[in-house]
Amino acid sequence: MYVQYNELPNTARVWVYQSNRGFSQEEIEHISAKAIMFIDQWTRHGDDLKGSFTIKYNQFLIIAIDESFNNASGCSIDASVRFIKSLEETLQIDLMDKMNISFKDEDRINVVKLADFQGYAKEGKITEDTVVFNNLVNTKEALESTWEVSAKDSWHKRFLV
Repeated sequence: MYVQYNELPNTARVWVYQSNRGFSQEEIEHISAKAIMFIDQWTRHGDDLKGSFTIKYNQFLIIAIDESFNNASGCSIDASVRFIKSLEETLQIDLMDKMNISFKDEDRINVVKLADFQGYAKEGKITEDTVVFNNLVNTKEALESTWEVSAKDSWHKRFLV
């Protein structure tokens, strides 16, 4: 059952999918339509799931579920992964590569391979004050408070000089 993202509680579980490139307006409209259809039909062993999505910076797709309504199961999570993979195939994007790291350079979002991120940190191009995206957050509250943070306040700090 699809609901507006802002209607979900702060405890809602989230999955952050980072694209290897920005979405066009046409792609955002496609993703939004497909996400609403998917979430409206998303179930756990026949029981409805109460969920939503949001797109941030035209580059991050966040799927969310209110687990106080019904918990996600392995099968329902698998269904969401199939949905994401179908978007990847249709739009020729990469949303599942966990070895991609994203950070801000002024207002620009950069997505690089982990090895490149490490190299930039060694060269001092990425510092403790560089804003990074902690895609490991797992609640709506964490998304809003600790997703977009300085590298020194994230797991990324291990790569800083």
